[in-house]
Amino acid sequence: MNIAILQARMSSSRLPNKVLKEINGIPLLKYEVERILKSKKIDKLIIATSIDSSDDKIEEFSKENNIDVFRGDLNDVLSRYYFCAKEFKDKNNLDNLNIIRVTGDCPIIDPVVIDEVICFFEKNNCDYASNTLIPTYPDGMDIEVCSFDALKIAFSEATFKSDREHVTLFIKNDERFKRLNFVSKYDFSHLRMTVDEQSDFDFIKIIIENLYKENPSFSYLDVVSFLTKNPDLLYINSNIQRDEGLYKSLKNDGRI
Repeated sequence: MNIAILQARMSSSRLPNKVLKEINGIPLLKYEVERILKSKKIDKLIIATSIDSSDDKIEEFSKENNIDVFRGDLNDVLSRYYFCAKEFKDKNNLDNLNIIRVTGDCPIIDPVVIDEVICFFEKNNCDYASNTLIPTYPDGMDIEVCSFDALKIAFSEATFKSDREHVTLFIKNDERFKRLNFVSKYDFSHLRMTVDEQSDFDFIKIIIENLYKENPSFSYLDVVSFLTKNPDLLYINSNIQRDEGLYKSLKNDGRI
């Protein structure tokens, strides 16, 4: 069974409350949920937020949109994922469970890419698969899939704060796990389709305002096509480093 766990919080340091910022009266999180639910491979979607009172609004959003919500530790996101997955696994008496990790800063995530990575994971019988080990997709199209057993080991053994914050980092760095990278036919890794800062939001706002009305299911390649016709848009957020938050965590842990 494939369960997508969408992590979201209101207390983002670079752009607070970003997941519920609205474009055309619709929160970014709703755009993302709609697109994840278009996946043909995901059996269940759960929004995993924190027990901090600042995230009460995310629980309210989840209930209003009939999405299951799990609340756990604010900073130990690995434990939040593990206990969310374990609760679902135990409740449904499942022998095997695959966890699809999606972050709440990807409002235009492509469901086709989600399904391609999940199929790749299942076909290769691995512990972890993603399109992020060597990025070829735009930032904002990030999909990670791991087995429950791999997640459980990471939860039990990870000690670095950066490993607890970034969920799959322990798995990606431990040689015990079979880890595979899903590669795009074209390298668009230089493009940003995520929301970490105000300039990212400004960019996504333009994309949604121009593409969503005609086709709510527009693909990331539709965005690439639009950018080809409007190249000046590339400069809106091109100065932001990919995985800036991860590098900050690794630096704080003395790992780089």
